[in-house]
Amino acid sequence: MKIFYYDHHTFPLPESHRFPADKYRLLRERVQAAGLVAADDLVAAPKITAVSLQRAHLPSYLQRLEQGLLSRAEMRRIGLPWSPELINRVQYTVGATTAAARIALRDGLALSLGGGTHHACRDHGQGYCLYNDVVVAARTMQAEGRVRRVAVIDCDVHQGNGTAEIAASDPTIFTFSIHGEKNFPFRKVPSDLDIGLLDGTEDTAYLRQLEPAVMQALATKPELIFYLAGADVHVHDRLGRLALSAAGMAARDKLVLRRCRQAGVPVVVLMAGGYGRLLSETVALYFQTVQITTEFAHL
Repeated sequence: MKIFYYDHHTFPLPESHRFPADKYRLLRERVQAAGLVAADDLVAAPKITAVSLQRAHLPSYLQRLEQGLLSRAEMRRIGLPWSPELINRVQYTVGATTAAARIALRDGLALSLGGGTHHACRDHGQGYCLYNDVVVAARTMQAEGRVRRVAVIDCDVHQGNGTAEIAASDPTIFTFSIHGEKNFPFRKVPSDLDIGLLDGTEDTAYLRQLEPAVMQALATKPELIFYLAGADVHVHDRLGRLALSAAGMAARDKLVLRRCRQAGVPVVVLMAGGYGRLLSETVALYFQTVQITTEFAHL
């Protein structure tokens, strides 16, 4: 199974910034140390093309973003300080998801050690998301004639408003989001299927609602699925407000992957959000998802 990474493309952040950028490097190092895949299956991601980005975003937004012309308010909404290095980095983020989609269609499964930037909308970014990697990758696969129908299974704790907005009038992309109803974003954009959960939702209640929704997504007959795993549903996540245990999250990952594999649908697995009180805990939860994915690759 191929695993794509891009953490070596670094960008500057103030020392006190809340975004835990080191988690991606630490995750890659842990994957390498564990030998989860052969050395040549851990692949540096390619950079996304400008043509691909325009499949999800307005050219005017892309130009302003890349030239550093967004207003302070627009950059505040994104939550990261603008720099050329940041723009370079996130273009590799989208490149990783797109490359993983191509490989998943060949091998059945592929994974990015990041990705899931689901808050980026057609004409603006927000919530640490500048480009919507999932929609860019989905439409690139469609433009290349590899697939017609795609489904998104978004288990990040925050609703996938950007994905829902961009794909709202697109019947070829089915969007499903299960998330904290009272959490960010506070103005939800309706997906094709949304499940909003109460604060403090635990494993059993979560899994009970997830399984029929996954089956509903599969009933749309997708030829490719993007699975946004999300470590931010964990009980100790600073931004999560749900109460899943590590065991519950493992059951979630296995449920999604098992159902998709049984249906014969290729899956791209993305890490999505994770903001644990301890950085090491977030990395461990991401690693658990990677480990489970590699196990399914051998079934």
